[in-house]
Amino acid sequence: MKKPAMALLATGIAVALSLTACGGSASSSSASNSKELEGLTGVFGAKDFSEQFILSHITSQVLNAHGAQTTTNTSVVGSANVRTAFETGQFAGYWEYTGTSWITYNKQTTPIKDKADMFKAVKDADAKKGIAWLDPAPLNNTYAFAIREEKAKELGIKSLSDVAKLPVSEQTFCMESEFSTRDDGWPGLRKEYGLSPDAKVSMLDTGVIYTATQKGQDCNFGEVFETDGRIPALKLQVMEDDKSFFPIYQGALTIKADVLAKYPAIADIMAKVSPKLTTEVMQKLNAKADVDGEDPEDIAKDWLESEGLA
Repeated sequence: MKKPAMALLATGIAVALSLTACGGSASSSSASNSKELEGLTGVFGAKDFSEQFILSHITSQVLNAHGAQTTTNTSVVGSANVRTAFETGQFAGYWEYTGTSWITYNKQTTPIKDKADMFKAVKDADAKKGIAWLDPAPLNNTYAFAIREEKAKELGIKSLSDVAKLPVSEQTFCMESEFSTRDDGWPGLRKEYGLSPDAKVSMLDTGVIYTATQKGQDCNFGEVFETDGRIPALKLQVMEDDKSFFPIYQGALTIKADVLAKYPAIADIMAKVSPKLTTEVMQKLNAKADVDGEDPEDIAKDWLESEGLA
């Protein structure tokens, strides 16, 4: 959904480059009289899930509050298609994750475990392609395994190392089919932590995994993404990845280098936004969309106003 490399189909390219279905408003916020970005126009893209929609609207709205006239496009399906639209200049920018760029776009098979080193490596690699990475948010939208809070207490577990010590009857997992075969997924995880080769594995679609984990019938442990709002909403507890197996998927705004060179104030403005976007904050914002059904554009507006940013 967020991280796997996706085939770049011809129809997908057509969708990516057809940017007429845009959301958001090009008008500046009345909360700010700043005009340092006057003259800045363009479209900020998003991958096809709620977190990305929210981040796209946050970006466009906060920049517009400083004089820009930007819009958003949340209609492109597929990470690879969004990246294509960005690299070909159809998008001025979008939010990307360090692990995705490093593994999928820069074809690096070995993740870097230190997040600062990972960010620098990705920033340097993409700079050669005319892509600038602004300072990252603390959020880490990486893979994880979660369990019902009450079951975690019953078993007395907090980490994946704890899971490996459980009886095989308790080592039951729900996951996506692709995760089950990825090197940075189940095969590598089982080897790293010494999970039982006889562990029960159930293959489910992404959305179903959360509810199945909450019910606890198909599995104790479900594959999740750490910033997903359904984790707190369903009272799930994420198991600590105490051996740092999973790649880091730290989020940051990526923008065309020539756009940033013309409007360097973008970096200063976003530097006031990004540090506030922790994993916990993103979970709450995502829950408003995925659990409560609120509109991502409204979620972005309300959050920016609550933080005094627009």
